[in-house]
Amino acid sequence: MADTCLGPPLSLPASISHSFINTPNQIPFPFSLPLSHRLSPPFSMQSRNFSFMAPFSNTTHLCQCSASASTNSQPSLLVFSGGTAFNGVVEELKKLTTRVAHVLPVSDDGGSTAEIVRVLGGPAVGDIRSRCLRLSDPSTSEALAVRTLLGHRLPLEAQKAKYEWYEIVEGNHSLWTGVSKPYRETIRAFLIYFQDQILRRSDELFCFSNGSIGNFFFAGARIFFQSLDAAIFLFSRVSQIPTESLVLPVISTNDRLTLGCELWDGTIIRGQNEISHPTNGSMNPINKSSSSVPALPSRIKRVFYMSSEGSNLLHEVFPSVNPTVLEQLKSVDCIIFAMGSLFTSICPSLVLRGIGEIISSRSCPKVLLLNSTHDRETTGFTASCFVTSITDALNRTYGDSHNCLQNPPSKYINTIFVPKDCQIPIDVDCLAAQEIFHVVTVESIHDATAGIIYDPKSLIQSLSDLLTGCTRTNVAGI
Repeated sequence: MADTCLGPPLSLPASISHSFINTPNQIPFPFSLPLSHRLSPPFSMQSRNFSFMAPFSNTTHLCQCSASASTNSQPSLLVFSGGTAFNGVVEELKKLTTRVAHVLPVSDDGGSTAEIVRVLGGPAVGDIRSRCLRLSDPSTSEALAVRTLLGHRLPLEAQKAKYEWYEIVEGNHSLWTGVSKPYRETIRAFLIYFQDQILRRSDELFCFSNGSIGNFFFAGARIFFQSLDAAIFLFSRVSQIPTESLVLPVISTNDRLTLGCELWDGTIIRGQNEISHPTNGSMNPINKSSSSVPALPSRIKRVFYMSSEGSNLLHEVFPSVNPTVLEQLKSVDCIIFAMGSLFTSICPSLVLRGIGEIISSRSCPKVLLLNSTHDRETTGFTASCFVTSITDALNRTYGDSHNCLQNPPSKYINTIFVPKDCQIPIDVDCLAAQEIFHVVTVESIHDATAGIIYDPKSLIQSLSDLLTGCTRTNVAGI
């Protein structure tokens, strides 16, 4: 019974599986993994030599399958976002379409993600895990139990966190209630593998404080498969994400990525956390409001990637964009720059070569969801400042002079959604000078924690109206 809840047998795209599959042995899903009684590793590294059952198309569309006619009639979107702000509208967006490619950065270095990267290395998975959980299926009691387990955070107090972690990894915690044996064995196997990897780093003491169980599962899968794409694929199936929805790291890598920024006064800041919300190593939940952190000495000129040991512009590196992101950009019906931290959540996905080239060539709706308030990164910004920053990132204006573009803002953004009571000044004349004339006001909600946010229903309705209007225009033009 539980096996059928997981759908058909897993199959990995060839472009994902080649990195860790060495022999054609096939096993069904869930894995029949031998679990030891306590914390010894559930399997050896040699057991990576397998492939999943059933053929799969030669793409990295992580959990995509043949869509029904009704699904094909849905609009297709690509959303550039971080792991927090856009999460609040994901559920409502499903009512409009599940054909969404969520493109996320892998350079976060805060919270439990930072601790995983510090001890085990690899890319940051926190934003990806966060979006996967928001997309997961809560419609059945078991699906909700899995979602609750993978969304759980350990206590802030280090000893309590470690004790609870042992309860979870040994299978004794109440969070396992409602999770069937196939799911339990699969999830627990990768948690145990994660624990084994920590124990092998005897020179590094891992801190479980405020740790995310989903992050630990994700990290265990990534290290086992030696593939970020494969880990996303597994997480997507375990959390039952809609098969038409894609969660895409903007850079598909198994290495650590470090984000840097250059301020207009020449200052270089290393690390996403230091740019956006310095925490001085604290594991407490992050408050990104501009009033809770010290102001930057100067505005941000650009963000870029740097080597993990680097500290200045001489250590700038140029990673390649995930090719699946480029494939999706070429065909989607709408491109969205979501609300969130402009320079540390959105721009890290835009500065990569190939992104600006494709977006500028498309004639589809390209929508900026304007933030409602300023934060540390955007103090004093107007709406046109947001547009300029996105344009500069896509043009790579201040990067490698041999690989920059000269496209005007209107090539990248043709519509701006603004939440009602937005505190960002809407400088209409400057937007008009940028040849952006379509500004839509969307109903907002006053949230006690987050402040002014988009009303999800109003936002998705406005997006639907925009896409419907564009469809009618295209039909009329035939």
